[in-house]
Parts: sequence; C-alpha cells; structure tokens
Amino acid sequence: MKVAIPTFEVIEPTFGSSFYYSKYVQNANSRAHVWHYHPEVELVFVNGGAGKRQIGSHISYYTDGDLILIGSNLPHCGFTDEATGNKNETVIQMKPDFLGDAFMTLPETTGLQSLFNRARGGIAFSGETKKRVGEKLEAMGSQDPFERLLSMIAVLNDLERSEEYKVLNAEGFAMETQVQDNDRINMVFNFVKDSFRQPIALEAIAGMASMTVPSFCRYFKKVTKKTFTQFVNEYRIVHACKLLAEKHIPISDVCYESGFNNFSHFNKAFKEFTGKSASQYRKELREVVS
Repeated sequence: MKVAIPTFEVIEPTFGSSFYYSKYVQNANSRAHVWHYHPEVELVFVNGGAGKRQIGSHISYYTDGDLILIGSNLPHCGFTDEATGNKNETVIQMKPDFLGDAFMTLPETTGLQSLFNRARGGIAFSGETKKRVGEKLEAMGSQDPFERLLSMIAVLNDLERSEEYKVLNAEGFAMETQVQDNDRINMVFNFVKDSFRQPIALEAIAGMASMTVPSFCRYFKKVTKKTFTQFVNEYRIVHACKLLAEKHIPISDVCYESGFNNFSHFNKAFKEFTGKSASQYRKELREVVS
C-alpha cells in the first residue's frame, strides 16, 4: 500500500518583498496538488472556473472562481487542475507577523489579527468582495515592492471588514491540530485523495497511522470534528459534483467513479450533503452556466 507523504512547504518571500507573490496562468500551479502545510497565511484568488476546494477537513466544489484565506499550518490542497477552466490563479503567502508585532497592535490594525485568527479555519469570500479583492490582487503583479505592500495592507483591511464570507472548518479544527499532528493527518488526507475511488478499510488507515481502530476514530473525530466515514463520503460526493459539472456521463457512472459501490446509498448520501438529488444538481448547474 503506497502512502503519500505530507509536504511541509518552505516559502521564501519574493525578492525585495516581505511576502511571497506569484501568479499562475491556468493550471501552472502544479506543485500544490498534494496536501501540504506551512506557517505562512495564504491568500488564493482563482479567476473564474470551477474546481475542488480542499482545506482542512472541509471539501466542497466552487463554480465561479474562488477567493480563499488559509491560516497558518492549516493543511490544504491545490484549487485548480486541467479541467478548472480558470483564467489564472494568484497566490500570496505571508508570515502572520510579516508586518511586525508592533504594527499588528496599532489601533488601526487590531482587526487584522482577528482576521488571521478566523483564517485558522479557512475563509471563503464571495460576492463583490471576491470580485473587488481579486482585481486588486491581480493588479499587484505589475506594482513595485512598496506599492505592493500598501496594496497588501489594503486587501487585508478589505477582507477584515467584509461580511461576504464563510468559515469553512468547524470551530476548533486548526486549534486542535498541532503542528506535530500535521504529518499524521496529512498522511490520512493524502491517502483518501489518492484512494477514495476504492474501498478504504478502517483497519488499514488506522494501521498506517500506527493506531488501533478505536484510537484512530477518536483521534480523527477530535481533529476534524467529523468521523472518518463522513469525511470519505464527503470527499466522494464533492468529486461526484465535479463529474456532474464537467462530464456528460450517466449518473450511475458518476456514482461508481466517485467510489460508491451502491447506487441507492450514493443517492441518499448526495441528497443529505447537497440538499438535492444528483440529477437536480446537474440540471440547476447547467441552467446557471447556459
């Protein structure tokens, strides 16, 4: 049984800057397609397109680009692939204290620390915030280092003031996940990412984590706020959403290609997770796209 090794990503700031800035055209950000973590806070803007959003124990499918703020040491996976259809992807990574401890305690900036604390669960921004901030992030590519720093502060202030957001992980996820736990939980996440189409035995995954089945189940629930079975089924359903949106194949094929071996179980799980049947989900998505 091959086990994917979790990645601790070492990030160097962009030359002449206190943080890392990069823009990828279409699917060029290939290095991020395994679960990884780093102490830097990460801001990602995907301009258009649809794909999987995999942050901590949260997995969902976005349909019109994405703007995500990921807290320090929160495990996550890449947001784009060859089928995403996005124009480009902008990634900014910064130390939580990149502005300096004194700066973060000024009366004008105390809200930024609150923003970074919320980001420990992963934040998805929507609506006008996503559009407005996305434009600012892309414009930073042509700015000199001083302009870019001022723009970064303005962006963080905009995000802190926005009400168009959703915290993705259950409260306490990142606080329960200590840095030393990341290798273990990332190993589990990577295994599910690579193996969700096949049956996954609890005994096998517990053995990989060097734990008994009861210990592993307690550990996984404590860290992720979900049972392992719930996490795997959600991963499979989100993959099914991706297939329903991107491939013109029968729903029965979507079921089996997503790792379910029982069509009635797939239908029940899909409706519980999305609030609608697979056929209704596909129909509504096509109405939005057309």
